[in-house]
Amino acid sequence: MGFLGFLLLGLIAGALAKLILPGKQGGGWLITLLLGVIGALLGGWLGGLLFNAPLQDFFSLQTWLLAIGGSILVLLIYGFIVGRKSKA
Repeated sequence: MGFLGFLLLGLIAGALAKLILPGKQGGGWLITLLLGVIGALLGGWLGGLLFNAPLQDFFSLQTWLLAIGGSILVLLIYGFIVGRKSKA
């Protein structure tokens, strides 16, 4: 998968993660999409590390699930950090 394909995957995974997570994470759509790209990187790295999963195919269900899972994880961490700073 090329760089543009991976970027598109991260943007869509971030948008889906935003829809899946309940509540208000803040940051707007731009931050969510950027965090989705970071989450897709994290999900792909963890998937390759833990499951020895090949992530070269854009249309693979495994690739999408790992990218969305990584995006959800990154959004949860971001929400925790930002939520904690705003209350202090």
